[in-house]
Amino acid sequence: MKIAVLISGSGRTLKNFIDLAAEGSLSVETELVISSCPTAGGLDHAKAAGIASVVLERKDYPSHDAYGEAIFSLCREAGVDMVVMAGFLKLAPVPDDFMNRVVNIHPSLIPAFCGQGMYGDRVHEAVLKYGCKVTGVTVHFVDNEYDAGPIIWQLPVPVIEGDDPHTLAARVFEAEKEAYPHVLNLLEAGRVKLNGRIVSIGKR
Repeated sequence: MKIAVLISGSGRTLKNFIDLAAEGSLSVETELVISSCPTAGGLDHAKAAGIASVVLERKDYPSHDAYGEAIFSLCREAGVDMVVMAGFLKLAPVPDDFMNRVVNIHPSLIPAFCGQGMYGDRVHEAVLKYGCKVTGVTVHFVDNEYDAGPIIWQLPVPVIEGDDPHTLAARVFEAEKEAYPHVLNLLEAGRVKLNGRIVSIGKR
């Protein structure tokens, strides 16, 4: 399965994909990396792996729609099957031909602690402030609302007494490293079935 990966920062999720694909445990080919930030560390991972990359900054486009069209035009040209958001922090509306072909991962169990402005340590701070005993990660399809697309997979993560946002984030990221590649392999195998909002996982 050919993918484009959208990043805004360090690219640690992208690096995980690259490493797993190299060892044969992730059945994807990353054809293109698109960054919203020219200084994103993930661009270095793409370069080191010989993956084409491009920077598209939101400020260079007059609207969200124009920004999204620029991004997805490049994805069309690259001939990708799926677009994978990996710490991408900008709104890029999904065109009709890419609906249900864009996925994202969120560091909580949606619908808790999600939506506009809820990303990174903000999520973990909110989880701790609320007193949750369990948090986790959610892989979901992307529609044109923040964190509102159909849920594909969720993996719980315990909140341990004494956690701070950084220790919790580290534990959640370990779950992300497992959950996101698992979902990509399911998609590559054609096992993800969508009926309205309900996602089912078919047999091999």
